[in-house]
Amino acid sequence: MPRNSADSIDTGPSTRQEEARSFLFLAGVMVPILAVLVVAGYGFAVWIYQMFAGPPGS
Repeated sequence: MPRNSADSIDTGPSTRQEEARSFLFLAGVMVPILAVLVVAGYGFAVWIYQMFAGPPGS
């Protein structure tokens, strides 16, 4: 089976600098964004639920 050029690209092992940059991006950018989205999504779900079920205690 012939291999195309995308299969034959060898990027080699990642360097320590690339790993540090990836970690900083994940820890400094992606985790805070995902945390905000999860909390906002939960708040939105509660808000929609209360539109139909009414506020707590009623």
